[in-house]
Amino acid sequence: MHHTAVLFLEFGAVLLGLGLLGALALRVGISPIPLYLIAGLAFGTGGVLPLATSTEFISTGAELGVILLLLTLGLEYNADELVTSLKGNARAGVVDLVLNAAPGAICALLLGWGPVAAVAMAGVTYATSSGITAKVLSDLGWIGNRETPTVLSLLVFEDLTMAIYLPVLTTMLAGLSLLSGAIAVGIALLTVTVVLVVALRFGRFIEAFVSSPNSEVLLLKVVGLALLVAGLAQQLNVSAAVGAFLVGIALSGELAEDAQALLAPLRDLFAAVFFVFFGFQTDPGKILPVAGLATLLALVSMVTKLLTGAYAARRAGIAKAGQARAGIALIPRGEFNIVIAGLAVGAGVHPDLGALAAAYVLILAAFGPLAAKLVQPLITAIAKRA
Repeated sequence: MHHTAVLFLEFGAVLLGLGLLGALALRVGISPIPLYLIAGLAFGTGGVLPLATSTEFISTGAELGVILLLLTLGLEYNADELVTSLKGNARAGVVDLVLNAAPGAICALLLGWGPVAAVAMAGVTYATSSGITAKVLSDLGWIGNRETPTVLSLLVFEDLTMAIYLPVLTTMLAGLSLLSGAIAVGIALLTVTVVLVVALRFGRFIEAFVSSPNSEVLLLKVVGLALLVAGLAQQLNVSAAVGAFLVGIALSGELAEDAQALLAPLRDLFAAVFFVFFGFQTDPGKILPVAGLATLLALVSMVTKLLTGAYAARRAGIAKAGQARAGIALIPRGEFNIVIAGLAVGAGVHPDLGALAAAYVLILAAFGPLAAKLVQPLITAIAKRA
């Protein structure tokens, strides 16, 4: 059969299958991400029906999915709001980093995987899934709550921390020297600083350049600019996703809202492909042996995120019900955690790291939104009593 025909058949089957799984997730009331990961496990390495022809194409789509996820997240903010929220919640951000990076690092060291794996696992357990958290806040009507700006500022702090963390990790994975790592971090910080300054000082010029009354032209300009900056960021050892996030920051107001509406279907399509591709790279036969450890690590991470949210919300003068909501909203893991694990697996850090990360994300991506729904009545009762 012709190569292109096989590619269309495989990719079409993957997308149709994801659509059916997404419909099932909506009916059950959970995030579709765990189902997408399971689909990837079924059709990837060691799965029931491994795909071969479309793997490279899906890999490219997966990278585009991460860029679009972070671009749309950046559109939620403007540069002034970003700087203000970071200043006000910097201490809570540091607490978040310490409490939630520690479980992954300690786990890797106790297992004897070495310092590089410890740094990778620290990232896996640290970052909250911005996409899932945003959906939880929206679905449960928490967007207008007093604790929501605190939650969002922690998400932004985590995303910017990734701009420093990812160059360090990639340097360690490549086995480069301490000097090379320091240079990579310096370049990353300089890149982020320059983009933020441009967004703050010259955001109106960027908006004037991108703006268009035609939706097709606007979509092409926004995606094109995001991909260009993402590619430049990648070349400078900064995450391409962070570059796209900063492009979103530079756009604000009605333009950002229009861009979000246009990008939403495209983002959802390629984000689903991204999660499937991670499943492709994980052998399902390796997940069962680490399921118990992943569950334990997930339980610890739930507690540390609850403590983080409660601490940050309490500092902002928010009552106990809001503190509980903030902690629960931070539980889900997803995009960045899988990106980090994928980098480590690709570098051959440890054969079990990918399986552990996949099982860990499966648990927290599914349980985070579910927990929020289950405890909503309890939180409401606490708020009424207060």
